Amino acid sequence: MSQLSFFSAEAVPPAVADLTGILAAPGQVVFVGQGDHRAARLSVVVDQLWRAESLAEMIAEAGLVPEIGRTDENSPLVRTAPDPLLATIAANWTRGAVKTVPPQWLPGPRELRAWTLAAGTPEADRYLLGLDPHAPDTHSALASAMMRVGIAPTLIGTRGSHPALRISGRRRLSRLVENVGEPPGHTDAFHHWPRA
Repeated sequence: MSQLSFFSAEAVPPAVADLTGILAAPGQVVFVGQGDHRAARLSVVVDQLWRAESLAEMIAEAGLVPEIGRTDENSPLVRTAPDPLLATIAANWTRGAVKTVPPQWLPGPRELRAWTLAAGTPEADRYLLGLDPHAPDTHSALASAMMRVGIAPTLIGTRGSHPALRISGRRRLSRLVENVGEPPGHTDAFHHWPRA
């Protein structure tokens, strides 16, 4: 049995800000409504249903209402119901209609867990955190944010459709594993989870 780290996602209480990890991945946030009724909705298309279900659980833990659906291409989609609590996140993570990374953003344990659930995958003895191919201006900022939390990544695939931050080396991988906590209780999740 593994020992729970003080820094792991399981040791930190849930918060709406945890969901910004979805925006580090290919997630999107959009404003809904106007004036006093302005809210926002967070969504991400994922490659497997276990990812959508696990993210829906994080959304519910943060006090928001999750919705799981399918895209026209039949990919799993998870999103929040529109909520005023997400309006600040939407304002911080967008400039006009373009996704941006707030300069002060640091991925804590639960943000890293959300990112891993949305777009994390192993690559031999390394681990990849997927980035948004439609928001190339976020890539370097996210790499810098990871460096500031002590997990220095390599930016890869920036010219292709699968950009990612590659995390390699025992110390960096151990730090990631320590932060994201245990995988969800699904066989596929176990195979996609980081390990040191």
